[in-house]
Amino acid sequence: MIVNDQNILQILLIVVISYLIGSLPTAYLIARLRNINIFEVGSGNMGGTNVARAMGTGWGVAVALIDMCKGMAAVLIARMLLPENQWGATTISAIVAIVGHNWSLFATLFYAAAARGSRLTIRGGKGAATAFGTMLMIAPAQIILGMFAIFSILLALTRYVSLGVLAAFLLAIVWVLILTAQQLLPVEYVAYALLLALLLAIRFRENIQRLVAGTERRLGERANPS
Repeated sequence: MIVNDQNILQILLIVVISYLIGSLPTAYLIARLRNINIFEVGSGNMGGTNVARAMGTGWGVAVALIDMCKGMAAVLIARMLLPENQWGATTISAIVAIVGHNWSLFATLFYAAAARGSRLTIRGGKGAATAFGTMLMIAPAQIILGMFAIFSILLALTRYVSLGVLAAFLLAIVWVLILTAQQLLPVEYVAYALLLALLLAIRFRENIQRLVAGTERRLGERANPS
């Protein structure tokens, strides 16, 4: 994607809007309905799985769905702002929305306000649901079905949500790269796939370490919200 005088303002607007949409702290706000600080229970992650442990499965699903919609909304708005280069707009907005979720301005400010006097710490989630929302806007149906299949199988066999998520995204990323190499998807999606892989590796590194050590939490293990 070429940045020039004609599209620089649109691109900057896409970056700002996508980051702010991604930064909406769904899990934090929903947990607060029950007077729970999601950063202080379970894994401390701002995501649907941790909310499910602290508040129940229904709440966790609601958080995941809203976070998915954040990724989809960011891409839709970006495509409207830059219709002459929708593939580039999609790539930028998708990655920035995930970054916004992972390193959330709003979550950081809310957490700092609640923990007055503490050192400022950037808070956020792992970005899986938001990333899946962006994948829905990018990938063909067979990739989405493949993600569902591998996630469901691994979850049923192991009850490790993180393992299912990582395997599903690994499949999707490799598949997107193959389709791009075959010129069946826009070349811009190479950047999307590689940056998504990097973001997932960064945010899930502790889960990977716990999976290797056998200490990862399984689905159904409730967190103590006290």
